[in-house]
Amino acid sequence: MQEQLSTANKMAWETKAYQAWVHTYGTPEELAEKLKLEHKHYLRYWLKYMGDPAGKRMINLLGSHGRKAISLALLGAEVTVVDISEENRLYAMQVAAATGVKIDYICSDVLDIPNEESLGQFDIVLMEFGVLHYFTDLHAIFSVVSRRLGKNGRFILTDFHPFARAWLNTYNLPQPTGNYFDDRIKEGEVAFAKLLPEDERSDLGKVLVRGWTVGEIITAISAAGLCIRTFEEIASKADPRFPEFYTLIADKLDMELSPLYR
Repeated sequence: MQEQLSTANKMAWETKAYQAWVHTYGTPEELAEKLKLEHKHYLRYWLKYMGDPAGKRMINLLGSHGRKAISLALLGAEVTVVDISEENRLYAMQVAAATGVKIDYICSDVLDIPNEESLGQFDIVLMEFGVLHYFTDLHAIFSVVSRRLGKNGRFILTDFHPFARAWLNTYNLPQPTGNYFDDRIKEGEVAFAKLLPEDERSDLGKVLVRGWTVGEIITAISAAGLCIRTFEEIASKADPRFPEFYTLIADKLDMELSPLYR
């Protein structure tokens, strides 16, 4: 089933993604100028968990248009992006060139990275916003995370809060209409569709996605041998009574050196 999702999602992300980024963020040259001035803003959720990025090896899985990776490179990190969309790669590489920084960008399914072992290990693995719903098995993606982390490496995951599926999209209805525990694979609109004018959306492909609960996410990360340090829930701006997204921090401990295991 994962292969079916990957095929459908790659097709959807290969149609007008570049156009959507230009429409929303400007030409690569325009975004580059903005990133030079505001790159720390795009990293505001993570810098407190990273320390100084300078000199650290980082990999951004499902890194999309590259804004986060390029912002990290501007702070001196050595950054690799893996993403399934060639249109995302093209836009990101053009922005990086215009910004004057180097990133490595691998256009690949993250579960099937060519010669994955040759990438070596990283100080930080970053995954952010709208990522986990592309997988039918969380153990598979978190195994990739664990393999690519070096000793005492850190995994940073920010994604939309599972609870938001059941509540935040109900607007003024008296009761939520979503199902927090719904584990069906569903067809949906590709994420960048809403960034395009309505008259340019008719030929966009559909993505296939699957929701996960908080418990499933935490359990799968722990099963991958990572020690969860933080689960930070961020309130919705529209309704601060409820969470909109979360940031999870997990470390790959060196069992020999960590005082927890002495």
